[in-house]
Amino acid sequence: MTETATTAAPATAAHVPAVKAVGVHKAFGSLHVLKGIDLTVEPGTVTVILGPSGSGKSTFLRLINQLETLTGGSIEVDGELIGYKHVTKNGQDMLQTLNEKEIAAQRSKLGMVFQRFNLFPHMTAIENVMEAPVHVKGMKKAEARELAVAELNRVGLGERLDYYPAELSGGQQQRVAIARALAMKPEIMLFDEPTSALDPELVGEVLNVMLSLAKEGMTMIVVTHEIGFAREVADQVVFMDGGVVVEHGTSDIIDHPTEPRFKDFLQHVL
Repeated sequence: MTETATTAAPATAAHVPAVKAVGVHKAFGSLHVLKGIDLTVEPGTVTVILGPSGSGKSTFLRLINQLETLTGGSIEVDGELIGYKHVTKNGQDMLQTLNEKEIAAQRSKLGMVFQRFNLFPHMTAIENVMEAPVHVKGMKKAEARELAVAELNRVGLGERLDYYPAELSGGQQQRVAIARALAMKPEIMLFDEPTSALDPELVGEVLNVMLSLAKEGMTMIVVTHEIGFAREVADQVVFMDGGVVVEHGTSDIIDHPTEPRFKDFLQHVL
């Protein structure tokens, strides 16, 4: 573990954002991918992040879920600093890096859906959804099966419980992946371009599931190129380019952008 001195205190405000990023930087060697991201996501809202490839969108999601480590800045989830904890040493407030068990506990608040479905090919849909509740949470198989049935019904796959991934379309596989994430009962869902690997005719079925989650009040951060989804569902739209937030606001900014770079982007994707 490493320790660094800090004068910051843990969050104590009554109002706690679902996610709060302050001055987030991420570099891979000499490649500076994120260059000071500030972003606040309120509970029960949908934030859609738009931007060209290479703008740092996916990296930002991976930092929230601690699949990458911060180079600088801080991220809080439900008021809790991720990756570190406050300790007192020699009368001084310090930041101490978390161990793997502590990181796993923080990560349990988050569900993440990737571009690729990453399902276990030798397991059926219901077995894929049951896997984490049984082996991560220690849930009994009967209870996990009941939960998995409910989540697969939730995403419209109640009749595909015993199908293997190879027997499902790409859209159905992605919906199984969403059900798998939901089975862990996350407080926040992260979607990293969940429709980009799908044939165009299958995109709608996945977006419809995401729309229903938004209506249920699920806190969501979505990296996507689906402008129609952003316009319809987003409470907050963020446009990133070159590792910085160029423009952000309500979904109205899609139809009324003010930054030239965002206008140019929209002309190419609309």
